[in-house]
Amino acid sequence: MTETTGRAPWWRDAVIYQIYPRSWADADGDGVGDLPGITAHLDHLADLGVDAVWLSPFYTSPQHDAGYDVADYRDVDPLFGDLAAADALIARAHEFGLRVIVDIVPNHSSSEHPWFRAALAAAPGSPERGRYLFRDGRGADGAEPPNNWQSLFGGPAWERIAEPDGTPGQWYLHLFDRSQPDFDWTDPAVGDEMESVLRFWLDRGVDGFRIDVAHGLVKAPGLPDQDPVPADPGSPMPMWDQDPVHDIYRRWRRVVTEHPGDRVLCGEAWVSPLDRLARYVRPDELHQTFNFDYLMTPWVASAQRATITRSLEQMAAVGAPATWVLSNHDVVRHASRLGYPQDAGSGALPGIGPRDPQPDAELGLRRARAATAVMLALPGSAYLYQGEELGLPEATELPDDVRQDPTFHRTGGGLPGRDGCRVPVPWRSDAPGFGFGPSGRTWLPQPPGYGDLAPDRQRGVPGSTLELYRALLRLRRELGLGRGRLVWTDDDSETLLGFDLTTPAGSTIGVLANLGDRAVVVPAGAEVLVATDVLPASGLLPRDVAVWFRRG
Repeated sequence: MTETTGRAPWWRDAVIYQIYPRSWADADGDGVGDLPGITAHLDHLADLGVDAVWLSPFYTSPQHDAGYDVADYRDVDPLFGDLAAADALIARAHEFGLRVIVDIVPNHSSSEHPWFRAALAAAPGSPERGRYLFRDGRGADGAEPPNNWQSLFGGPAWERIAEPDGTPGQWYLHLFDRSQPDFDWTDPAVGDEMESVLRFWLDRGVDGFRIDVAHGLVKAPGLPDQDPVPADPGSPMPMWDQDPVHDIYRRWRRVVTEHPGDRVLCGEAWVSPLDRLARYVRPDELHQTFNFDYLMTPWVASAQRATITRSLEQMAAVGAPATWVLSNHDVVRHASRLGYPQDAGSGALPGIGPRDPQPDAELGLRRARAATAVMLALPGSAYLYQGEELGLPEATELPDDVRQDPTFHRTGGGLPGRDGCRVPVPWRSDAPGFGFGPSGRTWLPQPPGYGDLAPDRQRGVPGSTLELYRALLRLRRELGLGRGRLVWTDDDSETLLGFDLTTPAGSTIGVLANLGDRAVVVPAGAEVLVATDVLPASGLLPRDVAVWFRRG
């Protein structure tokens, strides 16, 4: 089965909207979002104008890491519904013309997965333990971890178990929470199982997969200590970006290609520099990979221009589309992140807590709107995170006793964690819980200001963030900007980000964003198609405002 039918595949210029299921909409009133809640609000996405929806995990899970600890890859956690609810969601999305991408978590399972329970009950060296990274400890009594690797959630990346007879035993690797043991992908059983999982969901009609921790599946042979000061700063760390991982994705590409309908694979690969990231999207591997270099680029003209240029060049070198993203479930929302001073050293933040310096909300939203206009004009595919079309800020004042992110707890509160970007979405300004569900309960408290940003307060209101997104997405599709060719027009400016796009129809669309402190002149004779803020009668472009225009 070929991947195209005489046209460019849909994913090369798609706009894909991420839903974090527990925070989108609650149908049963328990305060946690669910699959029927998602299904009930798919009309919002069709009206918004996106092409596909990506769902964070909804599989059976003890929820120690909000579903990224999977106990059963072939079933739906009762918290979110059941397989019938998943089938109904997929069918309804397709009726709206929306593709459905689901998360797959192949780096690790839950410690409650049947495989891991079997491993704990088995002996060292057994086939059951061979599916995970069990190792003897160091030192005379094995009381020291096998190496010096650290968990991304804080503390050592190893946990010691008690053997079935009760004696201190081996250690297992968990690059994230201790409830998330890493698979050993050198065991063929792991690869066979994950291929079976892919086929299970493809047969149920999903249009592709977002691959969690795509760069982490393969570890360096021997699991050597990580050098705190690598001799070659450009070389991968022993737990990330190992070359054999590409063989896994070649196998997965063959699997999705066997299914009709241009199914897609997108990797969450935190890999730098961009030429190494591009290796993941060579023609026989993944279709897309997230561009985290772009997400972390500060709102500085020279930095933006450099990242965009490198991204387009490196992806073009392997025939893949560039991807663009500003927010997701793991980072501070860009409406808040951009409310801080921007310089070459700024970028992603490890969460914001009530004791941290607070962002300038007005400045952050103004920059966020302009940054989104730049992003949605760029050639390639774009990803949106739920609620950004409403201008939702980070929930920065969550009290410690409601936080659930394991990052917060494993660091003893040293890092605020990711709960602030995961707060439930508002739907109606005058309803309990802002219409999140029938009971008014929400698993995390919503900031009072979220009510003013609910869709019923923005829909049809000129200048609202929701209407701005709708206009940008409509024009992007009508003009074919995602398939355009970019030429810089302000390639040496310290304050302006300007480029022209030649569309597939041969027209030229200009994009100009003012990242400086003073208003600038819009090109003479320009027909402004959309602006991220009201333009003054003088025709000048205010600071932190972007426009799309036709040249006169």
